[in-house]
Amino acid sequence: MEEIAEKFAAYLSHKMPQASAMAVEGISRIHGGASRETYRLTARWQEGGKEVSRPLILRRDPVASLIETERDLEFNAYRAFHPTGVPVPEPFFLETDEKWLERSFFVMEQIEGCQAASPFSPDPYGDLAPKIGPQFFTILGKIAAQDPDAIGLGESMEKPAPEECWKRELDYWEGEIDKDTLIAQPIAKGAIRWLRRNPPPPPKELRVVHGDYRTGNFLFNDAGEIKSILDWEMCHLGDPLEDLAWACDPLWAFENEEKPGGLLPRADALKLWEEASGLTIDPKAFAWWEIFAMVKGLAIWISAGKEYQAGNNTDPVMALSSWYCTDVHNRLLSKRMQEIAEEDAA
Repeated sequence: MEEIAEKFAAYLSHKMPQASAMAVEGISRIHGGASRETYRLTARWQEGGKEVSRPLILRRDPVASLIETERDLEFNAYRAFHPTGVPVPEPFFLETDEKWLERSFFVMEQIEGCQAASPFSPDPYGDLAPKIGPQFFTILGKIAAQDPDAIGLGESMEKPAPEECWKRELDYWEGEIDKDTLIAQPIAKGAIRWLRRNPPPPPKELRVVHGDYRTGNFLFNDAGEIKSILDWEMCHLGDPLEDLAWACDPLWAFENEEKPGGLLPRADALKLWEEASGLTIDPKAFAWWEIFAMVKGLAIWISAGKEYQAGNNTDPVMALSSWYCTDVHNRLLSKRMQEIAEEDAA
């Protein structure tokens, strides 16, 4: 840690020539991230005859990752959404020159006095759930309400044709399964065949899809106020129902399909999202994206297993994801496909 602190202090001095006596203190690793190394620290320096102190977060590319992402997507998302009222950290620097910290990284503000719940806790929010739940789905709706071009993301992201959104995502995640699988995946493959035979209605407009909006990826304080939405590294333009389906996946609620995220009743969550987004949920499209969410989840957990077995990433979250999450999604997906078969036969 001391070496990283020294090198990062040198970087900040380079980026802030008006500062002197730059020092980095209290640096510590925040474990659990699947695609970035995350560090908490405080930068102290002299400027204009005064001592300045700033808590920061450093997000560095890892040697090996559960999912491959581009750090500029996450940084640009923070920069685009920060002025909109969607709670995100203020971004400061994006650095791709590896001479500073051996790998690319970016720097953003540290949101203090908050915590992130574990997605593997049976009751992550306790008595705060009734207060956090409406915020959680309202903020997701506000993300879907934003015009990508108006907030400066339209030009920096690929724009698929609306009718191709589903195929682009399914092609990508099936590719991840095929690339990283260690054993046969009959449930995932069966679901993929069904998804291809039954494409969803296209969205009326493209919107920014966070890509991993769920329990554990936001910060809240002791009063139950959501202060920051994190982990935008998989954001893209697409159908906003993709985000809603992922947020409602039963995995994040210990398989309770009627209480998404363990936060509030499903009908209330969907209504709040519609009100905040100004969009109407197409039931057929949403049902498709819910099945897709389980396939996407399996792709991520399968990749986690491969990285952990190969020794490329020995973070315990990789092993837990590969074991527990794969089991849950296989069971949920098998149950859903059986229900569809019975509905078709009726």
